[in-house]
Amino acid sequence: MSEVFKNCSGIPYLRLGTGEPLVFIHGLGEVKEGWSNQFEFADQYDLIIPDLRGHGEYQSPGEISIKNFAYDVITLLKGLEIESAHICGLSMGGMVAQEIYRQAPEMCRSLMLVSTFHYAPKQLGKLFLKFREARAENKSPDDLRETAAKICLYSWSKENFDHFYQYYKPNSEYYFKSMEACLKVNNLSLLPKIKVPTLIIGGQYDSVIPVWVQLMMHKQIRHSEFVIFRNTGHIAKLEAKEAFNEVLRNFLNKHTRAS
Repeated sequence: MSEVFKNCSGIPYLRLGTGEPLVFIHGLGEVKEGWSNQFEFADQYDLIIPDLRGHGEYQSPGEISIKNFAYDVITLLKGLEIESAHICGLSMGGMVAQEIYRQAPEMCRSLMLVSTFHYAPKQLGKLFLKFREARAENKSPDDLRETAAKICLYSWSKENFDHFYQYYKPNSEYYFKSMEACLKVNNLSLLPKIKVPTLIIGGQYDSVIPVWVQLMMHKQIRHSEFVIFRNTGHIAKLEAKEAFNEVLRNFLNKHTRAS
């Protein structure tokens, strides 16, 4: 099992295992290592896990947008001479996965859209951004991290908090720019056009993106599969690691090409 941290395009990433390419895309404020609970997929897949612009080791990012996040992942895959991959994204990463399909549908073998959304009404998005910026004002980084953990997690165990803090490392310069990018997403016309196998995952008690949003996505993507994890918040990959990995593996196994 190998790990590689940068490619010729300067995009930091992890690469683990061998097999069909499988891309994991992290959420807002996270870093690529936040998929550590899913490293076990390297036993069957060629894992490619990038840092998005303004996150982790990618600290000279240029313009922050969902379009550019997706462009970077596509550029990385092309740089690695990968023609197509299974694409899995959490929250903001799920928006990036949708945008990858918009820009390069032929590069998507399947999509796994986890605790994400497809559309933010413009005025509501502006109000939400102002609210979040106001709440963050005059708060220490530790206070902000604790607040984020309590919002994202259903189970407030010490183990879950410790794991969350280990991989949630928002960069103050780019965090709200990335949030603003999320709130500009409008994939209402894209979802019905998705033709690759798609798995949509939600958390029963997700207070960041309520599970009814993923249900709406499921209804828009023909033949998609929809799974709700009970007793989880926004980060099922952490709070329900074993069940989450089993659901992903079962889905992937159905759509892995015969060698």
